Amino acid sequence: MPIKRTTKKKLIEKHRTHAKDTGSPQVQIAILSKEIDQLTKHLQDHKKDQSARRGLLGMVARRRKLLTYLRMNKPEAYQDVLEKQGLKK
Repeated sequence: MPIKRTTKKKLIEKHRTHAKDTGSPQVQIAILSKEIDQLTKHLQDHKKDQSARRGLLGMVARRRKLLTYLRMNKPEAYQDVLEKQGLKK
């Protein structure tokens, strides 16, 4: 289930690194985190929705890969994302 366009714009504005940034790892992690939260809430109500569960696992894996990339290449951006998203590592 996709997030609303306005919510996505707000996330991009909050996490972007420059004026035209829409695809940096920080932005992608923020968007994925929001989608993961929404899917988690959906799966609490619909426990037998296996296709949504599979999509959730893919999103979590994608976010984990992006976080690993940030940790290896931009440690200061990695710490910033963890603080902003409230993630623990």
